[in-house]
Order: sequence, then structure tokens, then C-alpha cells
Amino acid sequence: MTDFSVRDLPDLTGRRAIVTGATGGIGQATARALAGAGARVVLAVRNRGKGDAVAAAAPGAVEVRELDLSDLESVRKFAAGWRGDVDLLINNAGVSAPTLQRTAQGFEADFGVNHLGHFALTLLLLEHLTGRVVIVSSQAERLAQLDFDDLNWERRPYRKSRAYNDSKLANLLFAAELHRRLAAAGSAVAVHAAHPGLVATGIYHHSGPRRMSDVLNGFVVRTLAQDAEHGALPTLYAAVADLPSGSFAGPSRLAHMRGAPELINRSKAARDPESAGRLWRASERLVSIPARI
Repeated sequence: MTDFSVRDLPDLTGRRAIVTGATGGIGQATARALAGAGARVVLAVRNRGKGDAVAAAAPGAVEVRELDLSDLESVRKFAAGWRGDVDLLINNAGVSAPTLQRTAQGFEADFGVNHLGHFALTLLLLEHLTGRVVIVSSQAERLAQLDFDDLNWERRPYRKSRAYNDSKLANLLFAAELHRRLAAAGSAVAVHAAHPGLVATGIYHHSGPRRMSDVLNGFVVRTLAQDAEHGALPTLYAAVADLPSGSFAGPSRLAHMRGAPELINRSKAARDPESAGRLWRASERLVSIPARI
């Protein structure tokens, strides 16, 4: 366990960071902390108006660029417009769709945004990466049952929680395979994953009819969840701490739901190199972006 806090961030002057999903919650808290430490932070966001509001209230140098991870054309446009190095790529944005929804290219929304959008973004920015990639996942991956024969939920009955859990396992498998490939290529770029713990953010808020499970989940969140600033600590820890590439950081207390960050374990499924390679190859086909590593 570590006593890491925002005060422990080093001087990041001269570093450039991209944070996806930075208009609220953990992403906003992460971006504010990095900017406060001197980094030049790009808020990669779907809603330009919300991004501008966050940037106006943030300390330091903050820029807003549009990025819709549910549309691969938007991802390509964002990457094509990038110039210079990326010292920190924080793949933070995430959705948890209440019903079966699809991205612009027809992917199931949770898998399409949480995994495929970030997979495409990372590959397209690969030549610019110089420091670290942090992929925000979740211990929900322990409940996943990734179906490689139906990644896009075209034949199975849709299950909201299963879709989200699967996308979080995909995040960890992507992190593992990206780390393996970069290391094999002799790259100095490090890859880490982070689990924020139980955090009171908008991802738990949905409109429409509520089931008893939603009411119970809401009660648990209100009772036990930490705020976004504390939820961002594992991401910040993964971004700056002296850690071996391939690490997974999460809170240290209450079954890794709260507290200061530390390195935590992942499920057996998330440690399976065969699954990581299989997912990588499937993702390359789905986004039509061949990897250069």
C-alpha cells in the first residue's frame, strides 16, 4: 500500500497528456491534477461545450479537442490532426449502456467505446507515444465471460452488466498485449492499467425505468463510493509512479473499492496471453487498422 496523493505528482512541466472522457468524473479529476502539476493537457471529449467549460476552470495549460470514441471516423480525425509527442495517453472514457446500443460502425456500445475506440486511438497515435499509456479498467472484469464468437452481441441475448464487464476484461487484455508487443519491439513506452474503485460518477446514472437491481446499486454507490478525485488516484499513480510496465493499480482498501492506490491482481482470464493475442487480432480486423508492432 502507498500513501500516494495528488500532492505526490512530480513536476510535469513540458509533458503532453491526452485524457479521454475528461468532461466529468474521473477523467476531469485526472486532467485537472495533471494540469495542476504542469502538464499540457488535451481534453479529448465528445461534447465540445462541456470540454470548454472544464478547460476554463482547470489550472494550467488545457486544450480541448473533439473525440467521439463511438465513431471511428472521429478517432481517425483526432489522430490525423495530432502533431508532436504524447508523453501520457490516458484511455479513461467509458460507457455503460442501459440497453443494447450500437456505435456509428455498428459495434455494441460498451465494447465499441470502452475497448475498440481506445484500441484504435492508441494504434493511430503509436508513432507519437513516448512515455506511458494508462488504460482505465475495472475489477468488474472478474465477472466477465468474453465470447470471442460473438464479441458484438449479434446472436446472444443482451445483458447490460455482462457487456460492461466484458469490455473491462477487454481493457486489461489490450493492456497486456500492448505491453508485450511494445516490449518485444524494444520500445521504452510503458503500459499500465488502473481500477478506480467504487466511485460516484455519472456512469451509474441512467434515464428510463429502474429495476430493483438499479435501486440497490444506487444505494451501494451512495453509501460506499468515494468521490472522483479519490477515484482518479489509481490512474495518476499508474501515470507517474515508478512501476514495472504491465502493472495494474487500484485502491488498497475495502476489497480494492476505496483508499490510496497500490498494485493489485487481475483475474486469471485477464492474464491469459492466448486470449490477449486473440482479442488483439480480432480488434485489428474490426477497426481495420493494422498494428505496426
